[in-house]
Order: sequence, then C-alpha cells, then structure tokens
Amino acid sequence: MPRYALKLEYDGRPFAGWQAQAGQPSVQAAVERALAALDPGFAAGARIVAAGRTDAGVHATGQVAHADLVRAWDPFRLAEALNWHLKPDPVAVLAAARVPDDFHARFTATERRYCFRLLARRAPAVHGRGQVWQVRQPLDVGAMRQAASHLIGRHDFTTFRSTMCQSASPVKTLDEITIALHPAGHGTEYRFHLRARSFLHNQVRSIVGTLERVGAGAWPPERVAQALMARDRSQCGPVCPPQGLYLAGVGYPQDPFSGPASSSG
Repeated sequence: MPRYALKLEYDGRPFAGWQAQAGQPSVQAAVERALAALDPGFAAGARIVAAGRTDAGVHATGQVAHADLVRAWDPFRLAEALNWHLKPDPVAVLAAARVPDDFHARFTATERRYCFRLLARRAPAVHGRGQVWQVRQPLDVGAMRQAASHLIGRHDFTTFRSTMCQSASPVKTLDEITIALHPAGHGTEYRFHLRARSFLHNQVRSIVGTLERVGAGAWPPERVAQALMARDRSQCGPVCPPQGLYLAGVGYPQDPFSGPASSSG
C-alpha cells in the first residue's frame, strides 16, 4: 500500500482537537472522511497518524500526517481531491507527497515548531478573534526574553506540564524560544516561537502564560528559573487559552515535501 504524507492547515475552533473522539468533531475525523470518499481502505475504517495531537481550539499551519492508501495517487491530484472533499470544514491540505514505507509522521519527526500569538491592545480583536490570546496592556518584551532564556536547554519541565500529561518523562530539551513583535492596529502582537523535538502536554501554553506574567510586571524574570527548578506544577503561572497556539511545522531528516514526489495543493 503506498504511503503518503500530508501537510495540513486548520482552524481549531470548531474541533475538539486533532484526535478522533466519539460524538465530537475532530480534525482527524474530517480528514479521514475526505479520504474515505477517495480510497476503499479508509471507507473500511483505516486511520491516519499525525505528528502531534493538538488540543481543542488549537490551530495548525504545518501539521503533518501520513496515510496508507490502496490506490496510488499523483500527489497533486490527491491534495486537490482531498481539499474538495474537506469542504466546508476549515481544513486544507497544503501539500501531499509519496513517502517510503518506513516514514512515520510522529516517530520520524526530529522537531516540532509552535507559534503562539498574543495580542496586546484595549480594543477587542475583530479579525483575529478566536485566533489570538488578547490582553489589554502592553508587555515588557525584554523581561520576557530574559525569563525565557532560563528555559532553553535540557530540563525537568514538571512545573510546565499538565497533571494529565502521559509522557513517560518530564525531561525535555527546548531548543529555541524567540519572541517577535508585530504592529497590530493600535496594539502589538507578540509571537512566541518555540522549537523542540517533542513537547509535554500543555507545555507551550504553560510557558507562554508564565512569560506573560513576567511581561506584565507581575513576576520578575528570575522567578521563572525558580519555578523551573521547583519541579512543582503549582509554581507555574496561568496556563494561557488555546486559541493563540499554532502547530507551525514539523521537521524530518529529509523534508518529504521538497522532492519530486511532492506537489502542493
């Protein structure tokens, strides 16, 4: 059975998350319904595998999944056909690629990249509603960057993971946290970019919520280092809401979407 990688974009607002759940709308179920219209394997109940299981309300601009199909497809035609059958769900196939049988969207991945969008302005967000986390006052980006520097590297991130996290170990290596500023119509948008091989459940939202407290002046930057060393969930700042979070990309030893077997949809 030929295996295909799919690069996906979606608006997480209508969904209970990526993973298929009985009685709840999910991104996985939406993509599998589209595949079922094209392939007898999925019509019989086959499943797709994603690089990351995003939570309810979380978006993606670069999710990756793989699917084993009965029929061989030209990648461009597969992406076009899936986008037709995905309507009207807010999910799009950006690219499809034929990949080797040993490619695995989750286990072959070498890094995940997340972006969190935080809008600081007094007027309510109109165009970004449901796609940013909004606070009313501007933040001290220098203080947030100083605080974020304490989290780079290999650490026990018990403080910054959900109590429901199923990961075998709280130890992760956080390769990057950068914070960029973007003018946003009488306000400022702060974009937090985080990169690691893998993340704990709620780790990104826990980190951004804590850094916001630093930017607002409620925490000194050094308190983030103290919270990390405490290895105590109660020492974490507030967990920010999901609507500002995006799975922005997934890295692999060889980009499946850059070769001749790939085509954008």
